[in-house]
Amino acid sequence: MESKKNTVNQEQINKLYEESDKQVSVYWDKCTVVAIQLPNGFTIVEHSACVDPKNYDEEIGLKLCEEKIKNKLWELEGYNLQCKLGKLDKHKEFIMDRFTKKN
Repeated sequence: MESKKNTVNQEQINKLYEESDKQVSVYWDKCTVVAIQLPNGFTIVEHSACVDPKNYDEEIGLKLCEEKIKNKLWELEGYNLQCKLGKLDKHKEFIMDRFTKKN
């Protein structure tokens, strides 16, 4: 599938997540904390927890943290793309102004 240049897609988010270093910690037998370091060095930390340690399931905790992190990646990648597109628009504006002005 061909990727559009003006969108972020799930494949990009999954790839970025997979390429990141991850550390997982469990606290008080009921709280999962996942920290990832993106390839560029930026760090994201998310957590999930339950009230009663008897209900704790690390697999569920990991899944919830992964979902939160991927949601954050959508925001960050969308922001990054908007910045790039904004710069392109300003550059196009500059070029158009230069060539359309009459001397």
